Amino acid sequence: MSTGGPDAAARAPAETTSPEPDPAPSPPDRPSPVRAVPTASDPDPATVPTALRLRPPAQRVDPRAIRWWTVRSAIGGVLTLLPQLAGTAALAVVGLDGTVLLVTAAVTVVLAVVHLLVVPRVRFRVHRWEVTPEAVHTLAGWIRREWRIAPVARVQTVDTDQGPLQRLFGLSSVTVTTASSAGALRLDGLDAEVAARLALELTAAAQAAGGDAT
Repeated sequence: MSTGGPDAAARAPAETTSPEPDPAPSPPDRPSPVRAVPTASDPDPATVPTALRLRPPAQRVDPRAIRWWTVRSAIGGVLTLLPQLAGTAALAVVGLDGTVLLVTAAVTVVLAVVHLLVVPRVRFRVHRWEVTPEAVHTLAGWIRREWRIAPVARVQTVDTDQGPLQRLFGLSSVTVTTASSAGALRLDGLDAEVAARLALELTAAAQAAGGDAT
């Protein structure tokens, strides 16, 4: 039972309700800062030594290698053509038709000229090499290209080779034998002084890394 009467009811302030604020908009989705853990088949690039990552080797072979490859190809073409011409002459002496050998010789000449003009320049653009404190990089070939990386610690022997034609152009080759079933790495068309210095430095690096370069 109310004791205040109607006047008290009139004096009582009316209750007011404030409107509820709108919920704050949710922030947009962001990529998780947590990096996925790499698996064995997908190694973390940060853990892979820079020298062992697949990348183009930095050094080109010496430009004189173009002339060396050209002369070598010319000699090979002549050695292939001579037996065909000799056979054609022998058939003519005995009165037999040597047309087939003449056609074969003509095809040999065309192929040899194309080889002389194209292949040495393609090889020069493709062939590259680089030696870092961790690995030896080579890229070679012209139709089938071979890209190899050999850790310095696996180097067993380092040899230089200079044939008569290479000596004529002041070039040399370096052969790096490793403990790999893929065989040795060969760097052709290097300046003779660069090749000699490279062999010494690579041998010292292999010994420092615990390899068996002798």
